[in-house]
Amino acid sequence: MRQIVPSEWKRRFRHFLLDLDARIDSTLFSSGAGLRELWERYSTFMDRFYVGRWKRWVFIEPISEGATIGLAGLVLMLALAVPAFRETADDDWLKKSDLAVSFLDRYGNPIGNRGIKHNDSIPLEDFPDNLIKATLATEDRRFYDHFGIDIAGTTRALVTNAQAGGVRQGGSSITQQLAKNLFLNNERTIERKVKEAFLAIWLETRLSKNEILKLYLDRAYMGGGTFGVDGAAHFYFNKSARDVNLAESAMLAGLFKAPTKYAPHINLPAARARANVVLDNMVDAGFMTEGQVFGARRNPANAVDRRDENSPNYYLDYAFDEMRKLVMTFPKSYTERVFVVRTAIDMNVQHAAEAAVENQLRQFGRDYHATQAALVLADLDGGVRAMVGGRDYGASQFNRAVDAMRQPGSSFKPYVYATALMNGFTPKSIVVDGPVCIGNWCPQNYGRSYSGSMTLTTAITRSVNVIPVKLSIAMGKGSPNPPRAGRAKIVETARKMGITAPLVDTPSLPIGSTEVSLVEHAVAYAAFPNKGRAAKPHSVLEVRTGMGDLVWRWDRDGKKPTQAIPVSVAADMSEMMSHVVDEGTARRARLDGIPAAGKTGTTNAFRDAWFVGFTGNFSMAVWYGNDDYSPTNRMTGGSLPAQTWHDVMVVAHQGVEVRDIPGVGPGKRLPPDALAAANANAKAPEVNPGPPPILTRRGANILVRVEKLFDDAAKTVSVPGKTTSNGAARSASPSSVAFPDNFASATSDPAAPVPPRKN
Repeated sequence: MRQIVPSEWKRRFRHFLLDLDARIDSTLFSSGAGLRELWERYSTFMDRFYVGRWKRWVFIEPISEGATIGLAGLVLMLALAVPAFRETADDDWLKKSDLAVSFLDRYGNPIGNRGIKHNDSIPLEDFPDNLIKATLATEDRRFYDHFGIDIAGTTRALVTNAQAGGVRQGGSSITQQLAKNLFLNNERTIERKVKEAFLAIWLETRLSKNEILKLYLDRAYMGGGTFGVDGAAHFYFNKSARDVNLAESAMLAGLFKAPTKYAPHINLPAARARANVVLDNMVDAGFMTEGQVFGARRNPANAVDRRDENSPNYYLDYAFDEMRKLVMTFPKSYTERVFVVRTAIDMNVQHAAEAAVENQLRQFGRDYHATQAALVLADLDGGVRAMVGGRDYGASQFNRAVDAMRQPGSSFKPYVYATALMNGFTPKSIVVDGPVCIGNWCPQNYGRSYSGSMTLTTAITRSVNVIPVKLSIAMGKGSPNPPRAGRAKIVETARKMGITAPLVDTPSLPIGSTEVSLVEHAVAYAAFPNKGRAAKPHSVLEVRTGMGDLVWRWDRDGKKPTQAIPVSVAADMSEMMSHVVDEGTARRARLDGIPAAGKTGTTNAFRDAWFVGFTGNFSMAVWYGNDDYSPTNRMTGGSLPAQTWHDVMVVAHQGVEVRDIPGVGPGKRLPPDALAAANANAKAPEVNPGPPPILTRRGANILVRVEKLFDDAAKTVSVPGKTTSNGAARSASPSSVAFPDNFASATSDPAAPVPPRKN
């Protein structure tokens, strides 16, 4: 065998590489030539379809750009549709809102109903033809012609509204409105409208037109706490929807647009005017002639007078919402949808609460520039005994006791003081009321003055603003950012006591700048008389099926109270806050012979006025203000809120064994004159609190100097062995010195009670 020398091996390897390179070059050349030939053939073929000059720009380019934009639009629509279709993820979506609930008070008496019972509802073919025509003519004339979204109707509405410079017509189809009722809420956002459109198309693919119309007639809110046209017919006309005439059908159809505005039991002239518009729509749509509707115009519908009925609608809405959440926790195999629910409400207290709010606003609301109020009274286990969500449910169904988030002002300070007591402070700890700043923010007391050294009890009694801020800094010592660390501890305490609101961390959090809900605030205070145990607010005590079978019971299945703060801290806080009622900013809340404690609160520009207080039996929060956040006329927590709290608590404790508050002595028997003054508003009022007199800065400074003189005098007479001018030995303490009614807080907090002003 011939041996290959190294030079021969190298030569052969070079030849191999040259051959490989040649093959690659040849392949690339052949491929390029082939591709050029294919391109030429393609170009020759496409030249047959070439369109040039004006035809290209009129036809080809728009089609091409339209295809590109259309593809991008499809991708965008898919992205927007995903959130909408998530709302339909529940297989039980059609039954989510069909609960039929009959509510009882705590003693078993019926108080109202909520929800829809489909298995007993009227079939679509049994509804009067007049009612169907009135609904379609007013809400969606092309209902049976569109695919869920009425393009022509939406365009017409947009043009009409643009010409009118405001909203005159609605563009939503009946299917879109049903989608909103089934899956969405009433917020006016673009996101909601996009979801509504996709869900409407989805509903059209799942249900027939008649099924959609039937669901719409059954589930639309019709005012007065009723849902569906049959419930509305019974409520407004005392008859079934099967029996309504043309005038009544027109009035019912007019409610779909704005049930609160056009409810006939609230505003009958407006309801009749709206019904007349519905009759016009029926004529315009060609469903009826002018002669056919003439009789309905001449003889409009008359609604049943419901003004004397006192159904606790705000409470029923709250209980129904709680019931819907509760049902979601039942096993999925559980198919029962009809329930009888016993609630914690006490109707005597509920009526007293509604009357107290209405009386205060009617007498003094105009003077104080206050238009709304809300209150929640609960027992120490969290059961809501009474709830007022606003002045008039017929005028506004927005529940300010549950859904409104308002700044609590100084009524937030007990969470701060409770945290301080858990971090080494005591009620007798000395703090200095003096200037303090966190960054560029420097809190000010009411009157813009300082009182020097004082105990924590005195600070909360006078509602000094500076002290809680100093406490938040002191509680955070040892950390890189003491104020923030101290506020974190305060938030943790509030959370344990039951506050679930966001509680945004700002330097002003200790003096109540963050927002809370009324119902949580009221029940959180119940931890103080409840030996530190925090309960969850609830209205449902017992759930049974329509056949009477027990399904759920609060004392067995509900959330048990948890220890939020130590028993000793709860007792100390109760004792400290009792001074607020006895001699501080809430003297109007004093109860004869019943121990009480609490805290007032007033926010910047007097936008919110609070009093949150408790006895050994109940806890209650009262709020006054305006929905648009406009300022009141110097209304403080010690005025209308404290007086309302007093009036309701007097009724709540009738026939109830009065319990002591741990840490607080027995209630004081008020002298006859003080008792008469405290009960003045519960009887025929002789004086009008009116707007409070304005205290100037000079006047505040004078009061501060007078207060210091009183303190010095008290210290002098309390020294052992000192005698008076007549030689008699005297001993006194600062607490025994008599001060004017509004003196203790005139320089500290806007929550000071206001002396009555005679008219």
